[in-house]
Formats: sequence, structure tokens, C-alpha cells
Amino acid sequence: MSGPTSPRLEYVLPFWLSLTLIPIAMFGAATGGWATALLPVYAWGVFSLLDALTGTYTKNADPATDGDHLFWYKLITIIWFPLQVTLLFGLLWYVPRAAHLGTAEALMVFFGMGVISGTIGINYSHELMHQKPTLERGMADLLLASVLYGHFRSEHLRVHHLYIGTPRDPVSARYNEGFHRFFPRVLVQSVTSSWKAEAAMLARRGLPPRHASNPFWRYAALQAGFLVIAYLLGGGFGLALFCFQAFVAVWQLELVNYIEHYGLTRRYLGNGKYEHVQPRHSWNAAHRASNWLLINLQRHSDHHYKPDRRFPLLQTYDAQDAPQLPYGYPVMTMAAMVPPLWKRIMNPRVKAWRANHYPDIADWHPYNKAQNPLPGGG
Repeated sequence: MSGPTSPRLEYVLPFWLSLTLIPIAMFGAATGGWATALLPVYAWGVFSLLDALTGTYTKNADPATDGDHLFWYKLITIIWFPLQVTLLFGLLWYVPRAAHLGTAEALMVFFGMGVISGTIGINYSHELMHQKPTLERGMADLLLASVLYGHFRSEHLRVHHLYIGTPRDPVSARYNEGFHRFFPRVLVQSVTSSWKAEAAMLARRGLPPRHASNPFWRYAALQAGFLVIAYLLGGGFGLALFCFQAFVAVWQLELVNYIEHYGLTRRYLGNGKYEHVQPRHSWNAAHRASNWLLINLQRHSDHHYKPDRRFPLLQTYDAQDAPQLPYGYPVMTMAAMVPPLWKRIMNPRVKAWRANHYPDIADWHPYNKAQNPLPGGG
């Protein structure tokens, strides 16, 4: 067998490139100075350059590929948690005691750690939380706890996938909403929406919101455990560094959430209902190298269309079926940090998407309101 899901090394190994971030983080901590900046430069700059050099990859695997052919693809997501937590705990012990690292350098080391735990760790937790095996879902919870964002599992599965492209989904970025307004809004609304979703699930079983089966108790216990370990390993400074890397990781996650659905909305059908989710409701990117690093996360249109597909089987779409990002996520997330630049790049594309898929909707203003269900129209 050869092709997108072949077990041959030339197909599997590119998806293991995330492992290269670990020695770079260790080298930065051991060397100090300029070396502490290597990791974000590598993750964003090198993979942006590789995208430019390698172009796009539009071949699709057979969605019915037997699971036995996916072992080496799945393995990288399964082994990632012990690798990441070993690096994290090692840095928490080492950096506060390293005489050659000043405060700024220590922060830069943990900025890089946050890039790892956000770009790779949360991304892998996203893959794992969608799977059925208890081991994989458990590791998803542990990865999220290591960045103090355990509720993301509830928000993603109980809210985002149900309400993508509607005002009921906090992480569907509204048209013309800059990232610096989106980010604080989502930090608050994602917690409240995920809590309400779990409370509603319990209510349907006749249980109160604070029942022991509410996963928020598990999230809180795991996060408390990581905070205690961080303090025991690095003292007050180590605890601060741990929280800093968690913030960087969440910032990375929400940057990606921002670009994945910016300005895209689903047609309102009335009576609180919306059209079914289609590939056209997520931005797609077929850039080869960044999809290696992000295990095909940029094939996001298919992920929302078929959420249970493992990453090697995700399909890519052409511009007729799914809107296309002009660059991979590393470039697009950097652009999102500069709202005027982002809007110059993306707003014309959103308008073209609207004209292509919803030419009958003349007034889009009601579709940008975040606080209420979409009104009738269209």
C-alpha cells in the first residue's frame, strides 16, 4: 500500500516532526541568550518557509482505510503527553535554578514551552478527545490540564461542533471582529458556555449541575495537581512560569480558533435551527509542511463535516466546496495579530464566500450579532 496513509516511512515521518521541537527547547534552556528564541522562530518561521517551498498537498486518503494502517500515525499522538510533561517538568525544575538564565531568558524559554504545549499539545488533545478509546480521551484531559484549559473539551464537543458558524458558538469569530477583541471575549464565554452545556446534559438525566459526574470536577482536580507539581518543582517562580506557558498555549489555541471560522456563518432556518454543517463553514488550507506539523488540522473543513475521522483520513476540498486560506496557519496566525492586515487579507474573501454560497442574503448585519440567535432571513 502506498499513498496518503501508507505505513511507509516517507509518508509517516513528516507527521512526527513535532518531536524536533523538544531538543530545540532543551538547547535554548541550556544555552540561554539568543538560543531561547529559536523555538518560536522554528515553529512559525521555518514551517512558513517550508510551506512556501513545498507548496500544497491535495491528495486524499481513502476514508475507509483500515485502522491497522494508521498505527504509526496514531502513535505520535499517544506518546506525546509523556514527552511533553517530561519536558515541562524538567524545565520547571531546571530554569529557576539556572544561574545563566535571567528573568527575561526564563520567560522566553517558557514562551517556547507554551508554543509547544499550545501548537502541538492542545492540537493533539483535540485529535485525542474525538476518539472513543478511554486512554486517548484521558490523555486529552491531561494535555489540557497542563495548560489550565480543561473545559476546552466540553466547549469543543458540546458547543463548538454543534453551533459552529452561529452566534451560539463563542469561538466562531464574527466578521470584522479583530483578534484582540475576540480573545478576551472567548476566554470568558467559552467557560460559561461549556459549563451550561454540561449542566444541560446533567439536567436531562435529572441531576444538578454540581453532581460528581460533571467533568468540570475532573478538570479542576487535574489542573490543581499540575499547579501543585509546578510549585514543588520550581517554587513561586516555577509556578509563575508554568502559568505563563499555559497562557501562551491558550493564546495559540484561540488564534487558531479565530482563523478557522472567521466571518463564516450558517443559514438560519427559523425556530432556533440552522442548516447542517458543511465543508464551506470552515476555512481550509492544503499547505503541506504546516499540515505535517499540525497533523492535518488545516483540513478543518472536513473535520467539522466528519468529526470522528482520524487525522490521516481527513479530506481536503477545492475552492468550490470550501473557502481557502491564502497561507498556512503559521502565517495566518501572525497576520491575525495585526487586525488591519488581517482584515485586508480576509474580508474580501469572506465577501466572495457570501456571494458564492448565499447570494440571496442582502443584509448580513444580523448574522454578526453574538448575543442572540440569528433572526429569520436568507
